[in-house]
Amino acid sequence: MLLPKKVKHRKWQTARRNSGKAWVETRGTTVAFGSHGLKAVSSGRIRSNQIEAARKVVSRAASKVGKIWIRVFPDMPYTGKPAEVGMGKGKGDPQGYQVQVKPGRMLFEIDGVTDAVAREALRKASAKLPLKTKVVARD
Repeated sequence: MLLPKKVKHRKWQTARRNSGKAWVETRGTTVAFGSHGLKAVSSGRIRSNQIEAARKVVSRAASKVGKIWIRVFPDMPYTGKPAEVGMGKGKGDPQGYQVQVKPGRMLFEIDGVTDAVAREALRKASAKLPLKTKVVARD
């Protein structure tokens, strides 16, 4: 699974969203490396194990001929409290790492395989992710 070598702070504060403004991605929105890409349509947080599950699906479909690029990296720690612990008593311990994704962000790219294989691989990968996505091709 993906995780940073080190982080400045062990626990981060939860990011707030202003619902009045359009919360869309401005960077990493085009197919830059491969021929097809998986683009986020909704916002959400993707954990490192979900990225790994999607990567496995795409790499199986690409076999030895295809090349895969992961365009997101989980660098934000998330915490969790044990089961049956009461309210209060501080914040939980770090459980793993996640990445915040805004609509428009390119998540995965693939190249070196046919159009049908690429679309099917990315469709299967989208089933492993907790947000709505669409498969896009290079212009």
